Amino acid sequence: MKKHGKKYNQAIALVEKERIYTVGEAVELLERTNTVKFDPTVEIHFNLNIDPKYADQMIRSTISLPNGSGKTVRIGAFTDVGNEKELLALGATVAGGDDLVDIVATGKIDFDVAIATPAMMRKMGKIAKVLGPKGLMPNPKTGTVGDNLIAIVKEVMGGKFEFKNDKQGNVHSLVGKLSFGPKKLQENIEFFLKTVRDVKPTGLKSGAGYINSIYVCNAMGPSIRIEN
Repeated sequence: MKKHGKKYNQAIALVEKERIYTVGEAVELLERTNTVKFDPTVEIHFNLNIDPKYADQMIRSTISLPNGSGKTVRIGAFTDVGNEKELLALGATVAGGDDLVDIVATGKIDFDVAIATPAMMRKMGKIAKVLGPKGLMPNPKTGTVGDNLIAIVKEVMGGKFEFKNDKQGNVHSLVGKLSFGPKKLQENIEFFLKTVRDVKPTGLKSGAGYINSIYVCNAMGPSIRIEN
């Protein structure tokens, strides 16, 4: 069994094991359960009553938190209209057409999010095996494929990101930084909760429960269960 340090043990002692906290109570507790000297990421973890084996029970969507995520995102823009310089000026890390496809084919990936025009998607088949396993392949459903890459870059730079369930039916994501303070963190968490409820899969049986449990925590801190 993993042994925790003194700070972690002091932090976990502040969390009542069987208690389910309101979002407001939880964000206040996040400050008291911080165990690190740097500004930690605040995470949210859902356990959902879904079966990922079925396509109509999968969750994959995008979200723009009211107060941003606090994360710096590197964007790779695959374009066929010659607007690389404009995309780079807006904040894309790398931008290109066939040349960028060739670079990625060698295994060099300098981005966290990939966006592409529809025409470029037809040329990206040869790097699907490179980007796919890393969850980086652009997808129209997540708003990362479109003719107007300028608008997409602005959205991503503004904090828009993707979330989806894992093989066990869980959703893990960040919801900000501890330095945001209780008010902004509460707004972000409540917005995320609403978004997850709104994307409830159509394949769930009528009357079946959807969200089993929700926890929030600081990076490297103890989990705090919050109300569904």
